[in-house]
Amino acid sequence: MASVLDPCSFSSFTKCVTKHLNLSYNVDFERHVLKAKVALTVEALEDHFSSLTLDTRDLKIFNVTANGQEAKFAMGPKHSFMGTPLEITLPFDLSRGQHVIVELSYETAPTASALQWLTPEQTAGKTHPYLFSQCQANHCRSMVPCQDSPSVKHTYYAQVSVPKELVAVMSAVRDGQEPDPQDSSRIIYRFRQPVPMPSYLIAIVVGALESREIGPRSRVWSEKEYVDKAAFEFSETETMLKTAEDLAGPYVWGQYDILVLPPSFPYGGMENPCLTFATPTLLAGDRSLSNVIAHEISHSWTGNLVTNKTWEHFWLNEGHTVYLERMIGRSMESEQFRQFKAMGGWKDLQESVNTFGANNPLTNLVPSLHEVDPDDAFSSVPYEKGFALLYHLEELMGGPEVFMGFVKSYIQLFAYSSVTTEEWKNYLFTYFKDKVDILNKVDWNAWMHTPGMPPVKPQYDTTLADACIALCQRWVNAKEGDLGGFKESDVKTLSSHQLIEFLSLLLQEEPLPLSHVKKMQEVYDLNSFMNAEIRFRWLRLCVKSKWEDAVAMALKMATDQGRMKFTRPLFREVYNFDKYSEEAVRVFKAHRAAMHPVTAGLVAKALKVDSTQTTSF
Repeated sequence: MASVLDPCSFSSFTKCVTKHLNLSYNVDFERHVLKAKVALTVEALEDHFSSLTLDTRDLKIFNVTANGQEAKFAMGPKHSFMGTPLEITLPFDLSRGQHVIVELSYETAPTASALQWLTPEQTAGKTHPYLFSQCQANHCRSMVPCQDSPSVKHTYYAQVSVPKELVAVMSAVRDGQEPDPQDSSRIIYRFRQPVPMPSYLIAIVVGALESREIGPRSRVWSEKEYVDKAAFEFSETETMLKTAEDLAGPYVWGQYDILVLPPSFPYGGMENPCLTFATPTLLAGDRSLSNVIAHEISHSWTGNLVTNKTWEHFWLNEGHTVYLERMIGRSMESEQFRQFKAMGGWKDLQESVNTFGANNPLTNLVPSLHEVDPDDAFSSVPYEKGFALLYHLEELMGGPEVFMGFVKSYIQLFAYSSVTTEEWKNYLFTYFKDKVDILNKVDWNAWMHTPGMPPVKPQYDTTLADACIALCQRWVNAKEGDLGGFKESDVKTLSSHQLIEFLSLLLQEEPLPLSHVKKMQEVYDLNSFMNAEIRFRWLRLCVKSKWEDAVAMALKMATDQGRMKFTRPLFREVYNFDKYSEEAVRVFKAHRAAMHPVTAGLVAKALKVDSTQTTSF
């Protein structure tokens, strides 16, 4: 294990490393806590090893043993976002290479930042409570005392006791179930994850779940209200998996299931092994948003199998995953489709840079996260700046087939380990040893360590974008007298992806006059579109143009679902409409208890509301 310091963890990875976790959870919906035991199998990396530091946040530790003997422990000072170091003194010394089993009994806090407890009213079924976790980036420590860093990988085994009317699933292979011998009203579900993975990929969900088979190694899980829609929406999963295997090598995780969460889930998807989490905002009814699943499938190789060593190297996870996702799109659709999605990604990058500020160091591809909460650094920069670099290198090295050969080789070389940008770059130079002169001409410092947009703008094929660009320009240049020339047929031939692109282009322009957006609604009836990506952009466009009728709809979308990509910008847009800034704050305060803690904290910052009231840190 390389001695890379992780600025978001208290643990020292030069001294020891966790090899396996054995977890036992009792899910208490009354008190909103997990009553838990964990046994960590820890390997000493130095001689005379006798003390161990674990990451925790708001955990109540009851006792600690090492190989069955009582061990002393103490909690260190609390840090604003890293939580609290747990210092454990072993009752003996270990030599390098020796293992110790450290067992802790503990309880999570009702405010654990990894866990969201939903009341029955917050679920689709309205009858049973629901629990889900979200550990990325550094929230696993609020659920398990651990070395909470992507630089450490371990296997895990778990058993989860839940009320018998509910079902538990985890980011692992299901390993049977049995009545809880301690309580006849409960059932125990067992799970095993034999592939080593970082702590942020531990995931648990408990709810009134049903499942449907959608392929030879895939099921969808959700409440019964969503399960058939999800089975339809994600029916191409096996095709995507096979396509990804052709590109990147064998799928090593066994099962690939998809779980559709309640609406408050903060992300589009989360790549938990064996069980991708997905937002219900993907259920468009026409499979048009299933590229998010292609993205999460791609993480099975880039992120889960090969992992960034610290969150400063997050682009290694996300840039490569976007690249692989778009290569899947290329195989299943066309090269033009890949180019089209890449253009959309460039706009997302531009928007992130504009939001952060072009000189903000968080827009570096490799930012410094010393004393920076990784949640605050989250944006499309690592995804799209990372993709843009890989696409630029693809062009320099000889095209997609040639460069995909490097990506596959990189995955094989670093599988089951964690890497830094430096290690990635060194291998790039090794793999393309006959093209080092070309690689040396790349302005690496401008790409990696300079804020703002990349030094090179790729020239993407605009075939599928041309209709979107032309329609956007018609609206931008239209005078009042020209508005009668717009017809419903303008958008009838556009795909969902093209309609999203058209609206994205308009969002980059100065706000349209109010008369224009009213006419757009009249001829295109965009209010009736339920595709979340279209609706999100349309409502932002309306609020930017100061259409008061759209404010209530924008706030409704911001609170009906909690996907950060939609919720934070919609709140920000209404807040910036001066007349309604107080209304944005009022609606946020009324709904924040139902929001995921990470979402609530970030929206609070955007609305300049005291974020300490909304987060559990």
